[in-house]
Order: sequence, then structure tokens, then C-alpha cells
Amino acid sequence: MSKKLAILQSNYIPWKGYFDLMNSVDEFILYDDVQYTKNDWRNRNRIQTPDGPKWLTIPVSAKGRLSQALKIREVEVSASGAGWNRKHWGTIKQNYAKAKHFRRYSELFEDLYLGSEETNLSRINHRFLTAVCGILGIDTKLTWSMDYELVDGQTERLVDLCRRTGATEYLSGPAARAYMDEDLFAQAGVTLRYMDYAGYPEYDQRCTPFEHAVSVIDLIFNEGPDARRFMKSFG
Repeated sequence: MSKKLAILQSNYIPWKGYFDLMNSVDEFILYDDVQYTKNDWRNRNRIQTPDGPKWLTIPVSAKGRLSQALKIREVEVSASGAGWNRKHWGTIKQNYAKAKHFRRYSELFEDLYLGSEETNLSRINHRFLTAVCGILGIDTKLTWSMDYELVDGQTERLVDLCRRTGATEYLSGPAARAYMDEDLFAQAGVTLRYMDYAGYPEYDQRCTPFEHAVSVIDLIFNEGPDARRFMKSFG
């Protein structure tokens, strides 16, 4: 029996391509046992506004412990960052209150932002990811890299996770081509494929010019139940 696997770090309210990758596989592993990188997508993303894309950033404390950089799953909201959730929700309401489908999802997102005081970044991301999957109808099995024993080696670890999960195909983001040792997948009998993010159709985004590289919530608030029509994995 064939099984498709993808492995990616958790992101904060990621763009539609992230969820297309999730929807294209049978199991999606949140790879939060790797080093946290600053100024990346782990703790921030963009929304569309009349003034162009605007960053929403979760303030985190990510200083290394004992001179070792923290893993993503060890990163916490900074002490000075209390109230980030209320600020983000306020900014989202300000910019999407007039979106066609905002009222349909406002209660759900308000609870996501205000219904929890979680301070661990990985768990915050997981909370939003599972909620968005519910909205889009994505039923892919979502697990954590910490659920598995991890071996050394960048590509070796991915191949071993394929073995441990029984995956016969590994779907990777396109940026990984630069470092992936493709021969290791072939030797393990695992088919390696890369996600193609080109050719997304534009949707009825309230602000111009159109911008694809924003959080999936932009698509949800603007297109509602039709959001999947503007993604690639739903066919």
C-alpha cells in the first residue's frame, strides 16, 4: 500500500501553499526538532491591507541555552510579548471586517486568538494549523517529529522518517532541492517528489495589487467555502 509523507517546520498562520502540501499527503510531520531561525515563518506571517502586506509577528524569546540555539519546539512567547494575541486579532478585524466571509469565521478565529493563553510557539502554531485544516476539510494525519526517534544527517533523517512511517513517497517543498541528497531516497525505495507552487489563480482579494504570499486567512475571509477552488490540491 502506498503512503505519501511530508515533513515541514510549523509556521504561524501559513500561506495556502503550506496547506496544499498538507492536503497532498497521508501524513504531515511538524518538524519542530530543528533549530529555530529568526526572521522566518515560524512566528510570523503577512496579511493583506490597503497599504500592502503587513507582518503579524509573535514576539518570542529564542536565545540559545548553554550556547546552543533553541529548537523550534522549545521557543516560548517572550515575557514582554503578552497580549500579542489580542493585538493580532485587533489588526485582523480592522483589515478584514468588511471581507465577504469574515462574519462566517470571526467567532472561530476570535476563540483561536483569545481563547487560549498558550505560550509555546509550536503548540500555538499547531492550534491554528488544525483549525484551518478543519475549515478547508483537510483530514491529513498531523504528527510531531518528537513522536519519532530521529537519526543524524539532514537527508538521512527524512529518509528514516519515511521508513518509520511506512511512507513510499516523500513530497518536499521546492526549496529543498538545493540540499537534498536524492540518491538516499532512491536507495531506500522511496519516491521523491517536489511540490509545485506555480500557477495559483487569483481570487477576489479586497486590496490591490493582488498578493499570493499572504496568510491563508486572507483566502478564507475573502472566498469562504469556495476557498478550496483557489488551491491546487483539491482538484
